[in-house]
Amino acid sequence: MSNSLHNSDSEPHPQRGPSASGFARAWASLWADLTHLGLDEPLRRLGTHLAALLLIAVTAWGMGKIPARKDVSPAPIQAAQAAALPATPEAVAPPPLPDISADAPPDGLRRQVTLDTTIPSRPRVDVITYTVQTGDTLFGIADKFGLKPESILWANYDTLADDPHRLLPGQVLNILPVDGAYYQWHAGDGLNGVAQFYGVKPEDILNWPGNHLDPAAIGDYSDPNIPAGTRLIIPGGHRAFTSWSAPIIPRSDPAVAKVLGPGFCGAIDSGPVGSGAFIWPADHHYLSGYDYSPQANHPAIDIDGETGDPVYAVDSGVVVYAGWNDWGYGNLIVIDHGNGWQSLYAHLSALNVECGSYVFQGDVIGAIGSTGNSTGSHLHFELMHAEYGKVNPWDFLP
Repeated sequence: MSNSLHNSDSEPHPQRGPSASGFARAWASLWADLTHLGLDEPLRRLGTHLAALLLIAVTAWGMGKIPARKDVSPAPIQAAQAAALPATPEAVAPPPLPDISADAPPDGLRRQVTLDTTIPSRPRVDVITYTVQTGDTLFGIADKFGLKPESILWANYDTLADDPHRLLPGQVLNILPVDGAYYQWHAGDGLNGVAQFYGVKPEDILNWPGNHLDPAAIGDYSDPNIPAGTRLIIPGGHRAFTSWSAPIIPRSDPAVAKVLGPGFCGAIDSGPVGSGAFIWPADHHYLSGYDYSPQANHPAIDIDGETGDPVYAVDSGVVVYAGWNDWGYGNLIVIDHGNGWQSLYAHLSALNVECGSYVFQGDVIGAIGSTGNSTGSHLHFELMHAEYGKVNPWDFLP
């Protein structure tokens, strides 16, 4: 038994392979030999390629094991969509299209067609005419055409004689294209002399296109080839007004006013002397006509009033003119105040005084009217001084 036990314990064990550490040592030795021979780098590259091929092969094998996708019947999906969506609305006919024919263009598509060409307005160079209307004034007409009032007077001396009160409905006035004067050429006139009279240069007249003058054909300026009777625009021209208003009438010799009309006076005795402080000559203290304007040759104010309203002496003095005036004043009163001042009252409907009458401040000397060159009832009032001439009454009335 002892032998069998001994034999059992002494049975040989199976033979084992090389250990992991031994394998590593062998591989390291082999790699060192390969490195020594210069084959390490090619082997690395070969290994990389082999690994990539292996990865591709494994991936292809795995994809083949995935089952194919089964088709799903669309019926459940369509049923779900049908349940979620509202019912399809009934078809509605679209509105009719508008008629865009030439005969009936719709709103918004209409095109206005004009066969006329719009030409921009150009500055006027010629004289035109204007017929005076009821209610017109010198200032209103001037403003209508963008001119100064004096240009209306200077272009119409034959009609207005430099007197704005001569303006009457129905008159036909010349209207200049620019501020200036309008001159009728006379035989013997010289271009230099006419230009000098109006304060301009000969070339201003010669070159104005509305005068239609040919500079090449004019010849000598002292005797130019301009036919007598030719009307010429004087752009920028100006001249002194012809005085239509009454001059100062001296108390010592009032007869010098004989040229004014039948209301002149003869010899006058001395009378009251004024204070030099004035009151208003009418009940109203505002205008109904022209204001004081030397530019319009109107050295007075036209005070509002009705025919028959009283006219008052603005200061004490003596009457040196009483009656009709031929220069457009109509019925006229002039008072000399004995201190260098004179006052004038025109267009009266009645006179309460006569030549030589003594008057005192506030006396009623007449009544407002519309005689002479007047288009409505008012009082034309002037103040004159022996040294300063005709002054603005607004500067002296309270």
